[in-house]
Amino acid sequence: MATVLLVIHLMIAVALIVMILLQRSEGGALGMGGGGGAGGGMMSGRSAANLLTRSTAYLAAVFFATSITLAILAKSDRNPASILDTLSPTGPVQTNGSKPAVPAPPASSLIVPEKPSTPSVPKSN
Repeated sequence: MATVLLVIHLMIAVALIVMILLQRSEGGALGMGGGGGAGGGMMSGRSAANLLTRSTAYLAAVFFATSITLAILAKSDRNPASILDTLSPTGPVQTNGSKPAVPAPPASSLIVPEKPSTPSVPKSN
């Protein structure tokens, strides 16, 4: 579901960019929407501006809604874990200042070296 919503979100973002670029600027020189006095198209300048403004507002509202929904979905899929748990090779790191407990090796792997025998030498005074 998140993938479908992400694709829809990206299409809305592209449509929003196109709508914003079609609108007339304050000077009227950059508008590509044909909203000027010339052209004599189907819509007058004012109705084209209203349509583009409303379309932009609707697309922006849907964009925000999909953004919030994607954030909620991402949070629900997340496993709550500390980054410190993944950094320590021995397991979780304790934050109270003490060292983490290291598990004891198995008894079969303990090799106890024999004490070398040394001849007793009398000490001279």
